Amino acid sequence: MLSEEPIPLATLPRSPETLAGHDATSAPQNTDNDPGIPIGVHVQELPPIDRGTKAWTFCFCSFILETMVWGFGFSYGIFQVYYMTHAPFKASSTVAISAIGTTALSLQYGECLLILLFYRRYPELIRSTMWFGLALCTLSLVASSFANKIWQLILLQGVFFGIGGGLLYVPVILWLPEWFYERRGLAGGFIFGGSGIGGFAFPLLVNALLQSVGFRWTLRIWAAMMAIISSLAMLGVHSRTPIPKYRRQQNRPAFIPAQMPFFQTRLFWSFTVSSTLQALSYFPVSLYIAVFTTSISSPLSATVVLSIFNSSAIIGQIFIGHLSDRFPYPKIMFISATGSAAAAFFLWGFSQTLAQVFVFAIIFGGLSGGFTSVWPVAATECSHHKPELIPWIMGCFAVMKGIAATVGPVLSGILHEAGRSSAYGAYGRFGFGKVEIFVGSCAAMTGVGSLIVASARGRLRQPEGSN
Repeated sequence: MLSEEPIPLATLPRSPETLAGHDATSAPQNTDNDPGIPIGVHVQELPPIDRGTKAWTFCFCSFILETMVWGFGFSYGIFQVYYMTHAPFKASSTVAISAIGTTALSLQYGECLLILLFYRRYPELIRSTMWFGLALCTLSLVASSFANKIWQLILLQGVFFGIGGGLLYVPVILWLPEWFYERRGLAGGFIFGGSGIGGFAFPLLVNALLQSVGFRWTLRIWAAMMAIISSLAMLGVHSRTPIPKYRRQQNRPAFIPAQMPFFQTRLFWSFTVSSTLQALSYFPVSLYIAVFTTSISSPLSATVVLSIFNSSAIIGQIFIGHLSDRFPYPKIMFISATGSAAAAFFLWGFSQTLAQVFVFAIIFGGLSGGFTSVWPVAATECSHHKPELIPWIMGCFAVMKGIAATVGPVLSGILHEAGRSSAYGAYGRFGFGKVEIFVGSCAAMTGVGSLIVASARGRLRQPEGSN
């Protein structure tokens, strides 16, 4: 009798049938002489894809993790206003203070691909690194509550929290294509909407805590909340297929896949550039809308505006995600981008009252904030419908968005500092004119990029009616 020899799942062929409900996993030897099943492997029934309790439990729990990790990051504008107006950080420059939030967000996006490559070689460590990431997030928030220098906040609330958040969240991107295929846009939109939910509720809660207990206890309380809620959410975030286990004598996959053909396609690069331009327009608004509103009204109004801005993204993400499952996504990209550009140029550029800022926050937040919901559909098409490539493609999108999360706010901070020293009229109040032009221009170029994406997509000659 032959000895048992487990075969890592990552080495087995993937197919639509695998996605439909069964897969191969390590098991005792097959003695049925079935040529379709590798020796040492049997077929195991898996939870259904696109439906069922387990699929939607994964979706809901991923939504909770999204809320905790990204919702907190998108609420940093409230911390920024507080740090700019309270000791011991108010003497620091605007660019240095904004670097805290941009560092965290850029790392969470930018490290995505590196983490995915690590998981490719060491898949059995995914669960452990998720717990490590949660611990790092929690401890970094607690440690930052003792900070007295701005560089300490950049390191703790920025760098360490960003690294921990990425480790905690990246498995969602890895496992999403396993659980959803036909409804990938809807599921992705629902999950990504967690950042909007957190971005709506957290600024109100953070502002209340900052005003009542100060930033030190606010960070400590938030660390406890994150530890408890994220721990519960992790119970439902897991792989649909068995995690491969390697013996010492078995060769592991290389860190970098041998074949990544999407790098050679015009579609991938045109979408990546367009997505990067869109992020360059989005992040400056998410960080500076509260500062702009404070110049017009009160800090409380700034908190409400940021909440409205982020909550508008919830509707945008779910709606755009649903539409991307039904219509060609370049058309949705074009509408999102051109609408965002018009809102930045005209609504924000000429805003002089709080009501005008509210209208801008709703329109720009919904159109621009929902843009990432086209990622799952675009990644699927860039992969030529090879599910195993989708996480790497989305990881590449995330890396470029991480770069934009740093570059956009930094450039906007420099433009704002330059604008404050010059006179301003009806357009671009409080020194934000150059920032508004920068945001609108990047959004407009995203619209042009969507036309290039549509052209590249047409070259694939896919069956009519496909996304």
